[in-house]
Amino acid sequence: MLGLLVTAQFAVVVDFSIVQIALPTIRADLGMSLADSQWIISAYGVTFAGLLLLSGRLSDIYGSKRLFLIGLLVFSLSSLSAGLANTELVLIGSRVVQGVGAAIDSATGLAMITRIFAPLGRLNQALGIFTAVSSAGFTAGVLLGGVLTEALGWRWIFFVNVPIGLLGTLLSFRVLPNLAPSQGPSRHLDVPGALSITLGLMLLVYGLSEVGNGVTSYLTYASFGLSGLVILAFLAIEASSSAPIVHLGFLKRRTIFFANATALLTFATTVPWIFFMTSYLQVFLSYSPLDAAASLVPGSLIYFFLGGFGAPRLVRWLGARPVLVGAMLALAAGMYLTSRLSIGSSYLVDILPTIVVSSGGGALSATASNIAALSGTRRGEEGIASGLINTSRQVGGPVGLALAVSVVGVVTHGAGLFGPPSQVVLALQDAFIAAASFAGLAVLTSLLIPGRPHAREPSGPPAPPEA
Repeated sequence: MLGLLVTAQFAVVVDFSIVQIALPTIRADLGMSLADSQWIISAYGVTFAGLLLLSGRLSDIYGSKRLFLIGLLVFSLSSLSAGLANTELVLIGSRVVQGVGAAIDSATGLAMITRIFAPLGRLNQALGIFTAVSSAGFTAGVLLGGVLTEALGWRWIFFVNVPIGLLGTLLSFRVLPNLAPSQGPSRHLDVPGALSITLGLMLLVYGLSEVGNGVTSYLTYASFGLSGLVILAFLAIEASSSAPIVHLGFLKRRTIFFANATALLTFATTVPWIFFMTSYLQVFLSYSPLDAAASLVPGSLIYFFLGGFGAPRLVRWLGARPVLVGAMLALAAGMYLTSRLSIGSSYLVDILPTIVVSSGGGALSATASNIAALSGTRRGEEGIASGLINTSRQVGGPVGLALAVSVVGVVTHGAGLFGPPSQVVLALQDAFIAAASFAGLAVLTSLLIPGRPHAREPSGPPAPPEA
């Protein structure tokens, strides 16, 4: 069961990064402009992030297995459509639908893991493997994107999802248990709340994605303003709703709030680090896309083994708070080491240590924040809790990337990575320092997580409210 759920999550995460290596080829084949080609990535990310909370709530109400199967099928068929696309409109539209399927799968998959493995006392281990595979999927996507694009063509980065998704749908139908949905009045779906939070998050991630792509315009600023208004409206709706999509009291629980804050800050640190590290390797060290991806493989292995198997044990022995504090200190140290790289840096002496330290901190944080965020859930809250932690991550990545890109733009006077090499290196160093600030802030949010939230595997009766 766990293998099916993590495989679906792996495919969802891979689809973020697998496209990036193929963008130049897609742009040339379909005659797309540089600005339009960015929507191949953004269309997926915006719908993914915007629909996570709604997907989590739907799984609580209507049953997670049913939603998971629908998500897999939607993801598979939209992947086929993307691979067959002969115009940019069809491709971008297919990516929008892929994001819908990905959001459903990601939120319901994590909720199912909580409900299946918590009663068995194996939740922390299962969450560790789930998070490790998710985190390693980003680098794996870059590597797979390079291999498939060079060997078979860019369409295969989408076609490869089809047999995996269809086989996963069949196996999931037979293997996954039928988990009963939530009972009672909470089965009512708060439609105004669902629409407002979905629209608000989509507008926010759209604006952040545009800034992260180096695009600022009145439309970008308007998206931020509208996002703030819509999210305020969402809070007002939830405060007055008899069956809110997110109980505001849920967000007041210290463990859940600060675990989500730490997850957001972790991804605000790691996403720009991976983005600019791959650029650094290719621009300054003349690595090919495949070589650049291969150089990050040690980090993927650390995410898989330390995040999947080491972190759950550490959380069980020490508690989530000290593990998260140590993880964020390591991540901040990794960003500092990365900021010292120069044009003539050696991979073994200079670059590999930064990958090891940064990946170690990121792996520990990703797993420990997952465990902490889900440890205080009550029965019937698994879907919304999983949707919330995933949303925190999907918002954190664009936030960090937007800041880092802005720093590079200011230092290079708008030239970005195409400016004078010495100036670009200074810009990247400043961007890594900016990323380190997020990790430093996450040390504080980690310290505010109460007690030892690992001590109880969430299952059975409701957990007592936190102070």
